[in-house]
Amino acid sequence: MKTIDELLSEGVTGKRVFVRADLNVPLDGTTITDDGRIRAVVPTVKALADAGARVIVASHLGRPKGAPDPAFSLGPAAARLGELLGTDVAFAEDTVGTSAEATVSGLSDGRVAVIENLRFNAGETSKDESERAAFADRLAGLADVYVGDGFGAVHRKHASVFDLPKRLPHYAGYLIATEVGVLKKLTDDVQRPYVVALGGAKVSDKLAVIDQLLGKADRLLIGGGMAYTFLKAKGHEVGISLLQEDQIPAVKEYIERAEKNGVELVLPVDVLVSSEFPDLKTKAPANPTTVAADAIPADQEGLDIGPETRKLYASKLADAATVFWNGPMGVFEHPDYAEGTKAVAQALVDAPGFTVVGGGDSAAAVRTLGFDENAFGHISTGGGASLEYLEGKTLPGLAALED
Repeated sequence: MKTIDELLSEGVTGKRVFVRADLNVPLDGTTITDDGRIRAVVPTVKALADAGARVIVASHLGRPKGAPDPAFSLGPAAARLGELLGTDVAFAEDTVGTSAEATVSGLSDGRVAVIENLRFNAGETSKDESERAAFADRLAGLADVYVGDGFGAVHRKHASVFDLPKRLPHYAGYLIATEVGVLKKLTDDVQRPYVVALGGAKVSDKLAVIDQLLGKADRLLIGGGMAYTFLKAKGHEVGISLLQEDQIPAVKEYIERAEKNGVELVLPVDVLVSSEFPDLKTKAPANPTTVAADAIPADQEGLDIGPETRKLYASKLADAATVFWNGPMGVFEHPDYAEGTKAVAQALVDAPGFTVVGGGDSAAAVRTLGFDENAFGHISTGGGASLEYLEGKTLPGLAALED
């Protein structure tokens, strides 16, 4: 995989460089609530602009239905990118239409433009290869060179991620090079003890990565909504907690395999429960009760790991040489259920080894809960991409850059 440094050494002055970024940031109306993904692409964009390139930044945002939708406009992201770069950033109001063509043709050396949400064109995400190819052809007409730096999208076989690099000289940006380097430390060159903490809502989302980790990790800590399927598989009452009954046979098999392989599989010993899901808008007090993990009342729902589990998980992370964390331990968006996620984040900060926060809600939690991002070894911009890499899957966007 050729990198942006190689491109810069060849010279980019006057060249139109298409940067596939990941500006898929959360919005409250038009207000960005977490700009982490925008900040992550700034080093690549700035290096290209400083070297005299005419930089065209492209991304998706949300899940529009293949047509323009103002709710998913990249306008706010483009404005924030300009603030971070300290310069005006032009914004095209379409992807490959007259506005994009005029905006790109109007760029001078060292200037930056953002084109509108790629998913406003159905060709971006189409499963029809000819439709995707047609959109990629039009995108290729805007540029001379391609730089892939949207790690959060590399597991998608989309036009701008997979098809477009085949049509232009292509290079990996700084973010993707960093992300891949980190993931290799989690797969090819692991320092032990290697501890993985997995949370989030659905165990089905994590089964494939658990399958791989049972042969690689030394300890596996389970929290979040997915923990209740594990507790149920152990024969415990889980009340009205989030449960995937159809996954219980697979979970039972993983519990057995963990014991056979010598992997320490750690489940909650206590949980915070309530009869009602908390109001995440008003943040009204929820007044949860703490119960043992094997004594959840039938009419109660588990919403966070309890204080004894927080201590237990912190102790299991205390000597880790390598840590990967993906998924919150509870409903961290509400202050009454944030302590479990906060405890795991703090344990990563305190751990002596290399710590990786695996993107998605975990990265959002770190920022929401006020942690210093520099206290972690790495905060990934792509939760889904990270998990699929750890599962051993070929990621289309990385494969395209390696060709």
